[in-house]
Amino acid sequence: MSAHTATTGTGTATGTAAEVELAIGGMTCASCAARIEKKLNRMDGVEATVNYATEKAKVSYRGEDISVQDLIATVEKTGYTAREPAPPVHTTEEGAPEAAEADELRPLRQRLLTAVALAVPVIAMSMVPALQFDYWQWLSLTLTAPVVTYAAWPFHKAAFTNARHGAATMDTLISVGTTAAFLWSLWALFFGTAGMVGMTHPFELTIGRSDGAGNIYLEAAAGVTAFILAGRYFEARSKRKAGAALKALLELGAKEVTVLRDGHEVTVPTVELQVGDRFLVRPGEKIATDGTVVEGASAVDASMLTGESVPVEVGVGDSVTGATLNAGGRLVVEATRIGADTQLARMAKLVEDAQNGKAAAQRLADRISAVFVPVVIALALGTLGFWLGNGGGLTAAFTAAVAVLIIACPCALGLATPTALMVGTGRGAQLGILIKGPEVLETTRRVDTIVLDKTGTVTTGRMTLLDIHTADNTTETDVLRLAGALEHSSEHPIAQAVAAGATERTGAPLPTPEDFANIAGLGVQGVVEGHAVLVGREQLLAEWEIHLPVELARRKAGAEAAGRTAIAVAWDGEARAVLEVADAVKDTSAEAIERLRALGLTPILLTGDNRAVAEAVAAEVGIEKVYAEVMPEDKVDVVRRLQAEGRSVAMVGDGVNDAAALAQADLGLAMGTGTDAAIEAGDLTLVRGDLRAAADAIRLSRKTLGTIRTNLFWAFAYNVAALPLAAAGLLNPMIAGAAMAFSSVFVVGNSLRLRGFRAAA
Repeated sequence: MSAHTATTGTGTATGTAAEVELAIGGMTCASCAARIEKKLNRMDGVEATVNYATEKAKVSYRGEDISVQDLIATVEKTGYTAREPAPPVHTTEEGAPEAAEADELRPLRQRLLTAVALAVPVIAMSMVPALQFDYWQWLSLTLTAPVVTYAAWPFHKAAFTNARHGAATMDTLISVGTTAAFLWSLWALFFGTAGMVGMTHPFELTIGRSDGAGNIYLEAAAGVTAFILAGRYFEARSKRKAGAALKALLELGAKEVTVLRDGHEVTVPTVELQVGDRFLVRPGEKIATDGTVVEGASAVDASMLTGESVPVEVGVGDSVTGATLNAGGRLVVEATRIGADTQLARMAKLVEDAQNGKAAAQRLADRISAVFVPVVIALALGTLGFWLGNGGGLTAAFTAAVAVLIIACPCALGLATPTALMVGTGRGAQLGILIKGPEVLETTRRVDTIVLDKTGTVTTGRMTLLDIHTADNTTETDVLRLAGALEHSSEHPIAQAVAAGATERTGAPLPTPEDFANIAGLGVQGVVEGHAVLVGREQLLAEWEIHLPVELARRKAGAEAAGRTAIAVAWDGEARAVLEVADAVKDTSAEAIERLRALGLTPILLTGDNRAVAEAVAAEVGIEKVYAEVMPEDKVDVVRRLQAEGRSVAMVGDGVNDAAALAQADLGLAMGTGTDAAIEAGDLTLVRGDLRAAADAIRLSRKTLGTIRTNLFWAFAYNVAALPLAAAGLLNPMIAGAAMAFSSVFVVGNSLRLRGFRAAA
């Protein structure tokens, strides 16, 4: 289902149609989101998309028949909370949004800390006979009670909500298991023999019938709660960052702008700009909003928005985009679009739509629980009925039934995902790979196509001096010294690339020009060490009646055909050299493409640059399919087209222009050397900025997923294997304890194997 335009406040009506965004509370898993979505879509004239990651519902409805309050009421009847998000508050206080997010996580963190502090001594006393002093069981009860009631309350609440709607999830299993363990322990302590002085849990791994009167399972109740709360807390913390891509995008723009009013320069907040205002943009400043140049000329670096690596020359009458960087001269711009109409805001909207339109991956444990939980409860009831019907007595029947529930409560299941994820993400961080959460891992297994942004991903993202072609009787050193000295005085990014290349290749300081002039749109001229030097376009040389010799003209044409920028150099009335400047391909990119192919992925190059540049880069690294001259909003469409062909698409990018496509892709890999917007929109972040890390990230993710699946299998296998014993009334406490402990040890040990993961040599 497609995502719809969001509004905050009371919704926006268009004719009879209205759209609203609701903040949803109380969801604990992806099945909760699916349930709310199903309920809303059953309402006449309502189309809804609920996103578990962002905790929001996008709803389109008929305004004359249904109100926002009706929608909220429907969500609340389903057992969750809904409200319209508060409008954004403009504040200068740094960190306020982060504080609000931290406040939302505080209750969960408090429950986790309480559970861990109280569960650790309970588990220690139950598992180590040497710690079982007189009345240790009563101390265990005192410590476990707050864990099972206060700390585990979210599980009990969710289980009740699920039960009302005939559903069963992990929460149901946790709630039923921990409650059964706690209540049976209470019975055994108060009415059985477990409360007697000197009661211990001996190491007897024997199978035999017991009336359960001396058995307590407090460590299971406390331990399961603590383990699973830890997993939920770390998941919630990473989930809070889901909306940060939009925040990072919108924060790219200039915060203040110098407006020209009645001949005076006035600095105002950007939000106060109006269409038609004229504002000043100095060299090095960001352009405040979309507009048209009315005075001045400059080079504008738009790479963060368009992916175009070469700065764009602009003059009077040219359009410029908000959040791009003025890399050259002084500009006066007339605002043509403000606020939500700007290209930056439209890109933020694209990211949001892509995030909300992406189906949330259903947690594997929940999918298993949907079948496992009803089976276990049915088996427990069947056990109770069987023993009562066969004259086994109420105590024996209840012991067997509760043993079924207790052994089914998956101690190791609480560790299965968090431990593998913790070890896998920890190892990934050491290798420069950040994995955002368990949902990401399932996608890596299915991905078959990888779309690569060019600028900053396959290439370095900065202009570099690549080649020098000299005329007869001219040395490279002379060209570098004289051209480099003149270009060093210019602020233009291409000039800076020449200057940097000259310094690096000569290994000596550049001389200082005696005279310097910047010729807008053509290049620079000046005097260096007594020579009259020209560096720039061929037209600049032609104005001085200087023409390129045949060989240099051929070299220049070849460079431009390959998508490179060709710069002519002349001094003392003669053309001396042609310099080639371009965005250089990273040394490791070709090897990275080979590794991605080895993983079964088809690489595709996607860029806003012109086709000649794109195809030259693709040929150099071994990519066959190229999408060139693609605008930022069209990158999302390319990803959607590939998905419509039945492909599972991974996207690697680093710029703001890639953020929406990263969010739309089945798997987004953001280069850590890129913008915050790209990093937040991605599922995996590659800290190193080396494309080989993308192959390592997919390998590590697949291996981590495999480990989680193995953990889940064995976590359930131990329980399933012991269920017949429990149903037969043959399960004593040490068998149950040993099975739980061994399954947990196995899960942790299996997860620790991920520490041995190595990046490909």
